[in-house]
Amino acid sequence: MLVRRLGIMGWRRAGLVKRAAVVALFTLPIGLLVPGCSSDSASRVIVLGLDGMDPGVIDLLMSEGRMPNFARMRQEGAYGRLISSRPILSPIIWTTIATGKTPADHRIGHFVAVNEKTGEQLPVTSQMRGVKALWNLFSEAEKKVGVVGWWATWPAESVNGAIVSDHTCYHFLFDGGQEGSADSTGVTYPIELEQQIEPMVRRPASVGRDEVARFVQVDAAEFDKPFAFDDDLSHFKWAYATAETYRAVGQHLWQTEKPDLLMVYVEGTDSTAHLFGHLFRAEGLAGELAEQQKRYGRAVEEMYLYADRIVGQYLELMDDDTTLVVVSDHGFQLGELPDDPSKTRDMRRVSEKFHNIEGIIYAVGKNVKPRRRFDQPRLLDVAPTVMALAGLSPARDMPGRVLYEGLDVRREDRTVASFESGGSAVAAQREDASVDPAILERLRALGYLDTESPTGDRNLAALLFQEGRYEEAARAYRELIAAKPDDGGLRASLAGALGAMGRYDQSLEQLNEATRLSPLNPESYHNRGVIYEKLGKPNQAIAEYRQALRYSPGYEASGRALRRLGASPSAGPKARTPEERRALELADGASQAARRGDYAGAMKLLDEAQGMAPRLALLFQYRANVAFLMGDRDSARAALRRALEIEPDNALYRTNLERLDS
Repeated sequence: MLVRRLGIMGWRRAGLVKRAAVVALFTLPIGLLVPGCSSDSASRVIVLGLDGMDPGVIDLLMSEGRMPNFARMRQEGAYGRLISSRPILSPIIWTTIATGKTPADHRIGHFVAVNEKTGEQLPVTSQMRGVKALWNLFSEAEKKVGVVGWWATWPAESVNGAIVSDHTCYHFLFDGGQEGSADSTGVTYPIELEQQIEPMVRRPASVGRDEVARFVQVDAAEFDKPFAFDDDLSHFKWAYATAETYRAVGQHLWQTEKPDLLMVYVEGTDSTAHLFGHLFRAEGLAGELAEQQKRYGRAVEEMYLYADRIVGQYLELMDDDTTLVVVSDHGFQLGELPDDPSKTRDMRRVSEKFHNIEGIIYAVGKNVKPRRRFDQPRLLDVAPTVMALAGLSPARDMPGRVLYEGLDVRREDRTVASFESGGSAVAAQREDASVDPAILERLRALGYLDTESPTGDRNLAALLFQEGRYEEAARAYRELIAAKPDDGGLRASLAGALGAMGRYDQSLEQLNEATRLSPLNPESYHNRGVIYEKLGKPNQAIAEYRQALRYSPGYEASGRALRRLGASPSAGPKARTPEERRALELADGASQAARRGDYAGAMKLLDEAQGMAPRLALLFQYRANVAFLMGDRDSARAALRRALEIEPDNALYRTNLERLDS
């Protein structure tokens, strides 16, 4: 919707940091409580994380013979579609994979948290994690580890081995060698490793035009523009440079440090999909979208082939004692244009909306059965499975299972209740991290910091609700509301928890306030509809569900409720004239044309529709959106004013007009 496009705020930037001198690696003193170990059949394990790779797209490219290394893993090993969990946000999911614990336990709830001393947002850090990760558990079992680029690993923890944290490439955001005030402490463990890997760390400025010619087709003038995250080509250079860095550093550590566990994270597949995913094999594009496709239409496809080559390189590093596990945290809806065409103007997708729930898990090598299929593997299953491959026994408080159906390892009882009794390696370091504005700018550029995305404790409260822990969820939401009393979304969520406990009067009270504060939030209307259903008032429930769809036509929960109740999505469809029904069909065609970038064609269809139904307010909303895309803000305002004359109570039209006038 237009309202989502017009509320974007700017962010500050940070510069680069200095680096330290080289000495040898250290090891971590071993704790008292360690995972049980049966080393006779243990393998060395490589876990390669490829963010956002969609299983359907892998299947498509594999069927075309273009991903030979994934095809080899499928033939020689085991694989499955990894079932992710919501919210589908990378720091949450990759921490779940690394710990084998739910977000309610590991406490990483979003990309950012709030610095309680300053009130500023800061990127999540390792210090915020509440439980031990695989690198802690392997270290305590006297097994050596290497961790590269994994989410929420800065500041790097002391381990038996090496950590190259996720801040390693965040300091090369701007060309020209600018120095900033950010502290380089904790970028790697040991600290001396930072200079050792320096020759492998790529900067966006080091990416050459010929090097990425298979991904993007741009002229020299566009390629040589100064770096900025609001420039899509610059952003892609960063994603590619970071992927190259972590790929190379991971291979270096595997060969030189010979860890028992290597975990390497590559984000380029997800970032490229956020930037250019709507162009993937899209047909019938026009105007500026067609121009985008000429320059960037192959970027996502080539990034998948690049990921396949990385898999091949790690396959070549394996010996008879090695297992390679390739994981993607979620899939991605590629080739699908957003409902709001303005989202394609700067080629950025919004938040986690375009993430699919299914990722991948492939395994090959020692202790893996060939040509097997994992049975509905889940995020929580990855850590116990990696431990079993390495000859370690998971703890009983790790809720996931070992994926024995694809493994050739001995089934063992879990003898240890928990590895957390001694405290995690990071639990004693609860200090505020310095805010890194450059990272926040990057996340905003990908759409992760928009006003719809909940953060931190808000996500954790939602997870408590999903787990049926309604009292705890309600308590968490009340605490959040105490800090942000004017947040209508929080009140709608609290109402959901209260309603689940049967406290309908209290729930309705919160929902009434929620709709006053946030009249465009469909959750408020939907939850009120649920309460009315519980109270035996179906007509009122139907009205609320329709109101949710009025402001968010794609809000599927309300659509399902209306279908279940045998009601149409909008009021009074039988009263519409044949002309109005035809006008709505034309409006849908205009929407499709605008999504393809054919703004002139969209306006032509809307002109025809308005000639048939001049009192249909929705047509003027569509006209406002298309006019805005064409850069004609005056016509957009005029269309919204006309829509409000017809429907003066429509909060969406009013809010959009206020945004245009501001």
